[in-house]
Amino acid sequence: MNVLRDKKSVTLILGGTGKTGKRIAERLIQKGHAVRIGSRSALPSFDWDNEKTWDACLNGVTAVYISYTPDLAIPGAADAIQAFVDKAKGEAVERVVLLSGRGEEEAQACERIVAGSGLEWTVVRASWFNQNFSEGAFIDMVLNGTITLPAGDMLEPFVDADDIADVAVAALIEDGHAGEIYEVTGPRLLAFDDIAHALSKALGRQISYVDIPHETFVDSIRKSGAPDDVVWMLDYLFATVLDGRNAHLSDGVERALGRPAKDFTNYARDAAATNCWELV
Repeated sequence: MNVLRDKKSVTLILGGTGKTGKRIAERLIQKGHAVRIGSRSALPSFDWDNEKTWDACLNGVTAVYISYTPDLAIPGAADAIQAFVDKAKGEAVERVVLLSGRGEEEAQACERIVAGSGLEWTVVRASWFNQNFSEGAFIDMVLNGTITLPAGDMLEPFVDADDIADVAVAALIEDGHAGEIYEVTGPRLLAFDDIAHALSKALGRQISYVDIPHETFVDSIRKSGAPDDVVWMLDYLFATVLDGRNAHLSDGVERALGRPAKDFTNYARDAAATNCWELV
């Protein structure tokens, strides 16, 4: 595909220090593109809960990667996305790429807001991330050797954050992705027992999966000191989204990039090589 956007144009990466955002920023910088990180710790600071911070971050920006924290399913997310898109339209923004959630009705409502914005848009609708086990909520479980989740034998086509980043980068800087909804998954369906087996093989030590009651899980997350919105999100995901609705594969990675999605086994091998699961 032809590169559409001039490298001098500034791309705002919301959630620019998160699992997908940091990867997108790194890729764009490597390609010579100007990047502005959107996060509370950046300068200028970006805060979804404070619209006054948005103007400085949008100044001079022509493209935006929108990753809403902690999830588009959170109550109030649609209002925030609408307000942000409206403000972006008043600036120089021409193109937006939205990270969305697979099987989440609230996330799809946010997709419709972006699609109706009048801006050039692309949606990356993702399944659960491989990196949840190495950079997210489940890393401590892996370190402890037991993945304790209320997931039963449900199947999920875990997708790699590197694949999400590659799709988003293509949509941000190349022509031919406007108006596309790329539903991205890994290449196969996995139960959490399969996840534990792959991690055991990659680490050379036993990682087990133990199915636990939903309320026990939510209570343990709450007692761990996790923020209320994170507790709400995990409760929602395991009680609502992980019900079989997403137990099928999609071809978003292949359609966007012309190559297969990364398999969890390869992710586990590569993550283990970084020593992220090294026991102290």
